[in-house]
Amino acid sequence: MAANNAHKAATDDQSVAETQYDTLAIEQSYLAEGQSRRVDEIRYAIHRLQNIPTATLQQKQQINIGSVVQLEKDIAQQQWFFLAPVAGGYRCKLAMQDSTINIVVITPEAPLGAAMMGKVLDDEINIKIAQKHIADFITMIS
Repeated sequence: MAANNAHKAATDDQSVAETQYDTLAIEQSYLAEGQSRRVDEIRYAIHRLQNIPTATLQQKQQINIGSVVQLEKDIAQQQWFFLAPVAGGYRCKLAMQDSTINIVVITPEAPLGAAMMGKVLDDEINIKIAQKHIADFITMIS
């Protein structure tokens, strides 16, 4: 709807430039194009998430697309990740019976996601990003 409104504003008679410095119509057209692209990206992400193969979701021994993974340096430093084909970086909270966990969506294109792919329970993840070395153990795969 916002993309349609921006498109209408860009093509409206009121948006015709009165001087060479009047850029309202140009700005509105850029906005409409950006919003249309974002809508297409969201539709693509929804399609990809809806089409995660169910066989992948049932295979819990090996990390793959659709896996929920717990990494743990020690009992006090647990992190949860959902490996998805799209939407990396999204963070959400999941209410469990007696607690709430934070889950970060990552993709196989991310360094951590690439390091996780194909790993199994109790494997170690070692990656270096910039000057930071990350070492964690896989303590749960769902």
